[in-house]
Amino acid sequence: MLHRLFVSAILPFLTLLASGGNRVVTYPAPEGVEMKNDFEVKVRIPGGEWQEVPTYMVKVDEVRGTRHYTEKASVSWFDFEGEVEVRVTSLNARVDSAAIRPASYSIVPEIEGNSLTFKLNTPRNLSVEINGDIFHNLHLFANPIDRNNPVDGIKVRNVSQLQKKRKDVIYFGPGVHHLPGDTLRVGSGKTVYLDGGAIVFGCLKVIGAEDVRIFGRGRIHPQGRGAGVEITRSRRVQVDGIFSTQIPTGESDSVSISNVKVISSYGWGDGLNVFASSNILFDGCFCRNSDDCTTVYATRLGHKGSCSNITMRNSTLWADVAHPIMIGLHGDVEKNEVIENLSYVNIDILDHKEKQIDYQGCLAINCGDNILVRNVLFEDIRIEDFRQGQLIHLKVCFNDKYCKAPGRGIDNVTFRNVSYTGTRSEMSVICGYSPERKVTNVRFENLVINGQTIHDNMPDKPKWYKTSDMARFFIGPNADIPVFTAD
Repeated sequence: MLHRLFVSAILPFLTLLASGGNRVVTYPAPEGVEMKNDFEVKVRIPGGEWQEVPTYMVKVDEVRGTRHYTEKASVSWFDFEGEVEVRVTSLNARVDSAAIRPASYSIVPEIEGNSLTFKLNTPRNLSVEINGDIFHNLHLFANPIDRNNPVDGIKVRNVSQLQKKRKDVIYFGPGVHHLPGDTLRVGSGKTVYLDGGAIVFGCLKVIGAEDVRIFGRGRIHPQGRGAGVEITRSRRVQVDGIFSTQIPTGESDSVSISNVKVISSYGWGDGLNVFASSNILFDGCFCRNSDDCTTVYATRLGHKGSCSNITMRNSTLWADVAHPIMIGLHGDVEKNEVIENLSYVNIDILDHKEKQIDYQGCLAINCGDNILVRNVLFEDIRIEDFRQGQLIHLKVCFNDKYCKAPGRGIDNVTFRNVSYTGTRSEMSVICGYSPERKVTNVRFENLVINGQTIHDNMPDKPKWYKTSDMARFFIGPNADIPVFTAD
């Protein structure tokens, strides 16, 4: 009965073209899903026929003053390998200017009338923006070819035949699916697959399970607010390729989340949370969220314990509210918990918008609840101009709104090859709480702000200046003076 409810046709209704070493896969949209007609998106193998890519509606959060407004943007996705040409046509606005971000990809489209054309030879998660409009933009996810489809190579005619061959698989084929009770609990050893033409309303919950895989190109989230996938007290979980709203991981070990896209628009819409977990990898993800894009906390929301060995790499973060990266704050004050061995490598940050000073910071460690945060690496981070906030925020604090005690300290934080290009960053803060609760061993290697490398031997720095003054960083009490070096 389960699979009759949740599984539609086995053979995915997709368009596949191949020529030489090039290949492209598109997924027609199912009926009954809200689409968006701001853009027409097409893709082709160079010299081949253009194939239409469906454009769906996705909600994003715009803060104006202190009020939140939900805006409707666009999202499309396809798979490819080799090289493809993409054409995006603006249907409702004249194109006076256009940008394709992250800027580090250096994608400059050819513009003809209201159409933008560009080539891709590697998978990318992109924002296509017309006339500087970031709230009615096109989120374009150009995925690698999906090699996780469990029906590939299996000769079946219908669902029942698949289940006889693969009892470990829950397959959501093209179409719209509603999970009864808005939830499907996924047990140990199961593989859940979402076809690129599948839209699933509800949440997949992995609770107390092992060896679970959630793969595909489809979209999953509840009808209203909330996570599309939750991972709790589980081990060896893989999530790959899907599009959702939030994916929190709590009290778990050995979790890999790759090429996942999460976009949210409602209050407290964090993207990729980690609570009391170890050995967590995020790789190639895209987060645009109405709260923190990614966080690492100790004890929080029923999850208990410290955190260690958390890595995010090759990802893009866009915080419509709050922090792109947030570490610390929450823990069990009686346990003296530790958050340690964190790495953020090869990250593009597209935006940060936060009026509240206590919650600013593209790269933020806000340490409370008797937590010690140590051994954190930020490497190859490119930060584009954001609307409001700070570049860096390291603080041992007592935030009585969320904490019962100050943190124990922040130690051994390295910023290597971090760059910021823009004019709207407010003053960054590095500050301890007391002589016993300090910020220590902070190092900046090749910090570049608007093309200028900030280092202790800068030729233009007056001798009586701190190096941090040149970066507009405030070094407060109970924080050791950071070291700034250059190659």
